[in-house]
Amino acid sequence: MKPKLLNQLLYTKISVCYNNSILEVDNILIDTGSSSSVFSADVISKIGIKPEADDPIKTIRGVGGIELVFCRTVDYIQVNDYQIKNFEIEISGMDYGFNINGILGMDFLIPSKAILNLKTIELNFY
Repeated sequence: MKPKLLNQLLYTKISVCYNNSILEVDNILIDTGSSSSVFSADVISKIGIKPEADDPIKTIRGVGGIELVFCRTVDYIQVNDYQIKNFEIEISGMDYGFNINGILGMDFLIPSKAILNLKTIELNFY
């Protein structure tokens, strides 16, 4: 699937699997400036991911400020045909003032050897 360019930002669609439940999520920002992948708590709760007492809590910092997130390891996360198993995601409220369901960060892009072609607006994997 070709990323879509909206307001000079690139978005893709992903699949997340947790406890054998698969969720397809669109409006995922491809963000080379983010070290980690973060997903909307409202969206990700559809496959049973809700905060639990033993979830690790982290503080993340970005252009929008400081935010608390909880972490969960999912069965896999997949973009196009590329999949990473046992992938830790961060979950937050993601109230950034625009329609976004998640951020695909460098923790996915580097190990997947992602190739982002800005001339043709394509995301491929080496």
